[in-house]
Amino acid sequence: MSRWWWVRHGPTHQKALTGWRDVPADLSDTAAITRLSDALPAAALLVSSDLIRASATADALAHGRQRLPHAPALREFDFGAWDGLDFATVAARDPVLSRSYWEAPGDVAPPDGESWNAARARIDRFVEAMNKRHPGRDIIAVAHFGTILTQVQKALGISPAEALSQPIAPLSLSRFDWCDGVWQAGPINHVC
Repeated sequence: MSRWWWVRHGPTHQKALTGWRDVPADLSDTAAITRLSDALPAAALLVSSDLIRASATADALAHGRQRLPHAPALREFDFGAWDGLDFATVAARDPVLSRSYWEAPGDVAPPDGESWNAARARIDRFVEAMNKRHPGRDIIAVAHFGTILTQVQKALGISPAEALSQPIAPLSLSRFDWCDGVWQAGPINHVC
């Protein structure tokens, strides 16, 4: 059995869609980071998205854990032309497309961005490769809201729209176990 310990990066305080824009995380709550680190297995492999908000959070959780190279496959959804815009601006600019993107996620994509299904395929390929490369290991993956939601969808067998209703707080922990090709969900959005 492999256990995936998904951690959402520290807060960014952004009021706009933040996909592939490289904005830093606020890691000033050292007590929360210590509690989170203490809840994670000490001998786990540690990997993160290559975006600074995730990689810096992973560095803060390293504490002697084996740090793997940053993984671009774990990036947040690519919001394309919407990245950096607030929800109201996106809705005014692309009312039909934005409504469809949030209410019926799947193959709908923002202009120059990626759909839910494309992002999930990217992330799933990485997870599958890691399961083959490191069977039976604990893997801590520091990533993003959307990245983690794709794994919630997979583990719970729910639709993308249902997954989008799940909160994933900054510095929260969600665990999914993989055994003989079957995913099981542990705690989701646990704040230590």
